[in-house]
Amino acid sequence: MAGYVCTIAGGKGGVGKTTTAVNVAAAMEANGYDTVVVDADLGMANLGEMLGIDHDRSIHEILAGDATVTDALTDVQGGVTTIAGEQSLEAFADADPAKLRKVIKTLRVAYDVVLVDTGAGLSHETTVPLGLADGILLVTTPDDVAVADTVKTAQLAERVDGTIIGGLVCRVTHDTDVEGIADDFEFPLLGVIPADSDATASEPLVFNAADSVAADAYRQLAAVLQDIFFEDVPPSDADLVVDEEWFVDDEEDVEEESSGGRFGFFG
Repeated sequence: MAGYVCTIAGGKGGVGKTTTAVNVAAAMEANGYDTVVVDADLGMANLGEMLGIDHDRSIHEILAGDATVTDALTDVQGGVTTIAGEQSLEAFADADPAKLRKVIKTLRVAYDVVLVDTGAGLSHETTVPLGLADGILLVTTPDDVAVADTVKTAQLAERVDGTIIGGLVCRVTHDTDVEGIADDFEFPLLGVIPADSDATASEPLVFNAADSVAADAYRQLAAVLQDIFFEDVPPSDADLVVDEEWFVDDEEDVEEESSGGRFGFFG
C-alpha cells in the first residue's frame, strides 16, 4: 500500500510550516509510521539548518539530475528521515520543480507518510507540491496578512486540483480570535499550536521539549492527521486540536477563561 503524501503549505513565510512538518513527522514516527520530510522550499530551504544536520546530497541536486533520492536520504533524531535542500542561488537555478513529482512518487512507495514542506508565495515551485499531494495542510499565524495569504493559497490549490484537508493556526495565545480566523476559511480548522515561551529547545520539540504545550499540541495534531490519512475520517469530523490548559499561565488567565475570553472555544 502506498504511503500518504501531505503537503504543508501557507501563503506567507515564517508562519511555522517547517516547524509543523518536523514535529508532525517526529510524532508520527514515534507512533510507528515510517515518515520522511522533504524540503521543497527551493528558494529558501531551511530544513537542514533547523535540524542542524549534515547531508551529503540535497533535493536541489536530485531535481537537477545530479543525485538520486537514495543519495539524499538523511536520518535524524527519532528515526525520522529527511531530504534537505540548499540555499545557494546556483542550486535554485539548476533545480527543476517539475521533477518533484517523480521524487514524491518514489518516496510514497517506501514510506508510510511523506510530508512535503513548501515555500511561501504563488510561484511555480510552490504550486507543484499542491497538485501532487493526497492532502494539503495550510498553516498560518493569527496575523491578518498571513491569514489572507493562506486563503489565496487555498484558492490556488483548488485551481491545480489540490485537496485541502484543513488549516492550522500557530503562535496562538488566549487572546487570539481563532473563531474569527476559522470563519475566513472555506476548509476545516484542524487545530492550533500555542505560542510557547518555554519551548526553547532545538527542533523537534516533540523529542527535545516533550513536556512543552507546543509539543503536546503537535502530538495531538499528528493523531488527528493519522485518522484522516489512514482511517478515512473526514476532516470536517476530526476533533479540533485545542486544550484550554495550554493557555492557563496565571490566575488572571484563569479568571479570563472562566468568563469565556476572546479565544472563543471555551465559552
